[in-house]
Amino acid sequence: MSKSPSKSVVQRFGSVIGVRGEALEKYRQMHAEPWPEINVLLKKVNIRNYSIYLTPFPGGSHYLFSYFEYTGDDFDADMKKMADDPKTKEWWSHTEPMQIPLSDRKEGEWWKTLEEVYHLD
Repeated sequence: MSKSPSKSVVQRFGSVIGVRGEALEKYRQMHAEPWPEINVLLKKVNIRNYSIYLTPFPGGSHYLFSYFEYTGDDFDADMKKMADDPKTKEWWSHTEPMQIPLSDRKEGEWWKTLEEVYHLD
């Protein structure tokens, strides 16, 4: 009897960050036409089904909500690979000034990690 290949466990991640009102159009434009190298690297580091949503809140603040699935075996190593990539650093040099990190995020986070309370498979 042959062994069936091991199935990779999908980890789901949600996060939130503020976005500057004056940067909304530029942020939308950058993500409407992301640099091809960024999308290629996201796939290389085992990120799939990545989405970013934008919404205004009462009072005029705007927030970005992201969701992605990680299918690799070493999340920390893959995130380091992404963070060390020169094109990613350049991309972030454009996007980070548009963002407003939440004051209650964990140390070392840029986007605040959200708690998953429900998922339908």
